[in-house]
Amino acid sequence: MFGGAGLYADGTMFALEAGGELYLKVDDGFALDLAARGSVPFSYEARGRRTIMSYWKVPEAALDDGEDLAALARRALDTARAARRAKPATSGRRKTSAASKAAPAKRGKPARGGTSEGH
Repeated sequence: MFGGAGLYADGTMFALEAGGELYLKVDDGFALDLAARGSVPFSYEARGRRTIMSYWKVPEAALDDGEDLAALARRALDTARAARRAKPATSGRRKTSAASKAAPAKRGKPARGGTSEGH
């Protein structure tokens, strides 16, 4: 994953810290607002691929303004909660790996001393 620390409220991750920077959960509109303030998205590289997450860096000015930072954090939490509600519910069934699906079923040993005819 990203190798940072997640910030949660009531089980919902709304921010993350990575490399000494704070990032907030965004939707499209919030991302545009933060981009207008000079923010950039959080990204990381794994297995030769760059991944961009839906978290954007807190603008520098907000780090010096507690009210601004609190408002941004509240918006990030609202955004994260909305995203969580929008996810389809899972059936609660555990996923089965491809390897276990391909493995042959184990069969029990035949019973010893089975029935014989005429005895």
